[in-house]
Amino acid sequence: MPSFRTQLDDGSFWMPSQASTAAAGVDSVFDFILYVSIFFFVLIVGLMLYFVIRYRRREGVDAAKTVTHHHGLEAVWTGVPIVLVAVIFYLGFVGYMNLSTAPANTYEVNVTGQKWKWLFTYPNGHIDENLHVPVDVPVRLVLTSEDVIHSFFVPAFRVKKDAVPGRYNTAWFEATAAGEYDVFCAEYCGTGHSDMLAKVVVHSPGEFEKWLAEASDFMSRMSPADAGERLVKTRGCRQCHTVDGKANIGPSFLGVFGRAGKLKDGASYTVEENYIRRSILDPQGEIVAGYEPVMPTYQGRLKDQEITAIIEYLKTLRG
Repeated sequence: MPSFRTQLDDGSFWMPSQASTAAAGVDSVFDFILYVSIFFFVLIVGLMLYFVIRYRRREGVDAAKTVTHHHGLEAVWTGVPIVLVAVIFYLGFVGYMNLSTAPANTYEVNVTGQKWKWLFTYPNGHIDENLHVPVDVPVRLVLTSEDVIHSFFVPAFRVKKDAVPGRYNTAWFEATAAGEYDVFCAEYCGTGHSDMLAKVVVHSPGEFEKWLAEASDFMSRMSPADAGERLVKTRGCRQCHTVDGKANIGPSFLGVFGRAGKLKDGASYTVEENYIRRSILDPQGEIVAGYEPVMPTYQGRLKDQEITAIIEYLKTLRG
């Protein structure tokens, strides 16, 4: 499967490879504007250099008389930009409408941005840290954010859309080639912005359904602790909690089970099963001293079985 470097190598000098149905249209508008800009840059700079040389000051040569105005020339330099701007507007509007209007038979995936992780929720409820889609099938994304503004960007698809807290945005694409494609956050969202990465994994015909069935059933195939480790990784917990004892936005998970300490309000706490469950479902209720109340709630986002698996995993992280 191609890396981002391979995507760049397969594309043009300016753009990565075209891996969606919309990419060619976006590139054609870019190329048109680029070539128009190059043409007028060369024309204007060339004329400037010619006039500098042709009408330079010389001994014994009188200055040429200048023309005050020329109706034909004025019409040309007014009309040509108007035509070019109209053409660019038309191409851009057609491209915008194509990117904004999804076909009726799309496969829908919910996309959630949070510091500093992308989460993708499929129609059957499965949540993954990467976006898996079938090739040659239109996919509609419904985007939102848990905290600040993020921007979902897949260069190879020429798709970029903001994920905004408290509202939904939509975008769509149809991948044309199986492989892996990079996902970036294109809106600065804090210290971990550059680490907010994911992959779009485009499956060959028939492979996507197999992947989804297997990925959705990981709890039955793994021990509770292993399943918990996977959940901690895929649900974004590791973005704020380390497993090596180092301080981060939240307390480290290393040696967390059985740990005792003080809360922000001065009360004492001991980390056991019920405390972990409360912290997951109502993270603002008991804030550990020295930390800010920034963790989002996972109420309705994690099932009881998944919370139990996370607890079992945390028990294995002995200090």
